[in-house]
Amino acid sequence: MKKDHILIIRFSALGDVAMTVPVVYSLARQYPDVRVTVLSRSFARPFFEDLAPNVGFMEADLKREYHGIKGLNALYRRLAAKQFTHIADLHNVLRSEFLRMRFNIGSYKVAHIDKHRKGRHRLTASNNKQLIQQPTAFQNYADVLERLGFPIELDFHSIFPEGGGDLSLLPDNPQLSTLSAPLNIGIAPFAKHEGKIYPLQLMEQVIAQLTKKHPEARLFLFGKGEREDEVFPQWCAKYPQCVHVAPCLKSIRQELILMSHLKVMLSMDSANMHLASLVATPVVSIWGATHPFAGFMGWNQGSENAIQIPLDCRPCSIYGQKACRRGDYACMHRIAPEVIVEHIEQIL
Repeated sequence: MKKDHILIIRFSALGDVAMTVPVVYSLARQYPDVRVTVLSRSFARPFFEDLAPNVGFMEADLKREYHGIKGLNALYRRLAAKQFTHIADLHNVLRSEFLRMRFNIGSYKVAHIDKHRKGRHRLTASNNKQLIQQPTAFQNYADVLERLGFPIELDFHSIFPEGGGDLSLLPDNPQLSTLSAPLNIGIAPFAKHEGKIYPLQLMEQVIAQLTKKHPEARLFLFGKGEREDEVFPQWCAKYPQCVHVAPCLKSIRQELILMSHLKVMLSMDSANMHLASLVATPVVSIWGATHPFAGFMGWNQGSENAIQIPLDCRPCSIYGQKACRRGDYACMHRIAPEVIVEHIEQIL
């Protein structure tokens, strides 16, 4: 009898793929005789390499090697050779729909995610907004597996053993020697869209208050990009307790190790919230244009640590990409730095 082998498809952004980890882990542990292969972009490999003995990873470069219809057909042929029995599409976009169509022709059991678009539309509507909690991404992923015949109980703590990742795997960098400090705090102040970014002048006030309250602390600044490269060195020069993480580390795996040794992470509704969640680090998250009710809260993070203010226009977007209807991003500007510091203090 052919052994069950599940292909899980999830491309997209870093945070979306990170949210599959608790689900894949639960599946692999509760069905140890089932093979599980995750198909995603190359950046996601560290999430799954050592997750469970029966979990494998395949990467697909959709922009070059598997671009367009010709490329997707080539990818399908590569996948078909692996003799999967079940296909779980956790993305449900044009590329994954095309692969689903090809698999549906064969003798595969195929299921795809329900994104609950009607409920999300009511959540972000301009008029008659309905603030109703939508199913979480974790539950949506689990529902796909149940439709394939693999119901699971979500049960996940961290990708690392108790005590965190192995610090000896980090580079020998003087900046990282500060991990021996009695208090390590992570701060990830950026996100892809403006509606998800707390104003930088206010975030600097948060940093100033934390360094004053905790002169023994080290504040690790997470994020990569032009804005980070411009802002972080300025903050590090002004507040010597700050460490710009990106130049010190070489991989996402090393970032996860570092995050696992933080007391708390301060993040936007962004990938870093989900990365910290995968290593069981408490997260204080700031929500502006988006809302936890859309289903994208970090794994095992409490709603009491999601900072947001009530406005009739919130949330205006599921992913934060829409321009502010008011024009002033009051959802972010009206959050006082003292409120954020107090949430951090409660965890500390």
